[in-house]
Amino acid sequence: TRFLVDLGDRDMGIDLLGGRAELPMAISPTGIAGLCWYQGELQLAKAAKAAGIPFTLATGSITPMETIAKEAGGRLWFQLYMWKEQELSYQMIARARDAGFEALVVTIDGALGDNREYNRRNGFTVPFTLSARGLTDMAIHPRWLMGVIFRYLVTTGMPRHENYPEKYAHRITTGAGGARPARHTAMTWKDIEKLREFWPGKLIVKGVLCKEDAVLAIEHGADAVVVSNHGGRKMDSAVATIDVLPEIVEAVGNRTTVILDSGIRRGSDMVKALALGADAVMAGRPTLYGIGTAGQAGAEKALSMLHSEFEKTMAFVGCRRVSEVTSDILASPPRY
Repeated sequence: TRFLVDLGDRDMGIDLLGGRAELPMAISPTGIAGLCWYQGELQLAKAAKAAGIPFTLATGSITPMETIAKEAGGRLWFQLYMWKEQELSYQMIARARDAGFEALVVTIDGALGDNREYNRRNGFTVPFTLSARGLTDMAIHPRWLMGVIFRYLVTTGMPRHENYPEKYAHRITTGAGGARPARHTAMTWKDIEKLREFWPGKLIVKGVLCKEDAVLAIEHGADAVVVSNHGGRKMDSAVATIDVLPEIVEAVGNRTTVILDSGIRRGSDMVKALALGADAVMAGRPTLYGIGTAGQAGAEKALSMLHSEFEKTMAFVGCRRVSEVTSDILASPPRY
């Protein structure tokens, strides 16, 4: 900590991938937002715009990307899982391009899916299946049942994956007999190169956990890498992103933008990430909790708390702007 630093002139913002961000942060893709609150993705996008940071729309969201671009605006990124039927993936990418999304976030750690036993146990699957446990849970949450599900039913009907091509844009309760898009299990760095040729905006590779992949991402056209273990929801033994961040920064930090994802809960976490070399962070759960509590207002509150915590922590370490944050503020600086 450092004190007696003139804090009268403070700036918590940065230039992030060619645009101003009022915090060194973007909202991570969270596909469940539209079930936490009615049109939750739209509310999140509006909160992000109000906070002056980018919002990332997930592939599996249930609000059309065109609606978000028209009604929320701001800095919009689109997250992509590449499908085996690649032409359908490119249809979604083209929609995002035409809607004005500025960045494509390609998630690379989802080829074989995951093993979320708790989701299956709770009946939280696609298509959604009702169980005694699930029905009981809904019954004891009438505010959510009426404010989210019932509101969908009386307006647009049961939610569906609005950004999927028509072939897979099924209601979440039907799934057309279980037909689902298959992930591209043979995806390689050549696919990233092909996406670079197709996508005119910023290309971000999310899911990097080693310096070798970070280097390959740059070599194949990425404008940024996101150091992410998918919030700890893919591989239960995956390395913590904060631990692997320094070696990735050492390998590519002077050649590209490095963003840390997974584990950001407080403003002080953001400062730690910056001190270890990250240019910015992504966070999903804090704003998801906010949206589930009070919609746009809840997400804005969560972002306000992060902003306040970040600014206060910056003051405690004697930094007035992001460019002043270095590893010197750490009690045990990383050893490269």
